[in-house]
Amino acid sequence: MTLLLTLGILILKKINMQEKREIQEINFENDYLLLKFDGRLFKIALEKISKKLQEATITQRNFFKISPSGYGIHWPLIDEDISITALLNEES
Repeated sequence: MTLLLTLGILILKKINMQEKREIQEINFENDYLLLKFDGRLFKIALEKISKKLQEATITQRNFFKISPSGYGIHWPLIDEDISITALLNEES
């Protein structure tokens, strides 16, 4: 399965859940999440993925933990969890 991002630039092939994935970077630009994952950069509108993140302060957004497997991100200050698969599916 191939996910084609609406940005029209990036294609991500099926993620093998047995492999450890690598999130290299997470940033925010206005109301977008910028995610560098396995060497690819994704820009995803917060309104598409999380009302909690969209309404969070800069401090709340920037305080996160990446799961040991590399498949999820947790924001403890707003009690939000998002999987990488869910993020990428939002863009398909």
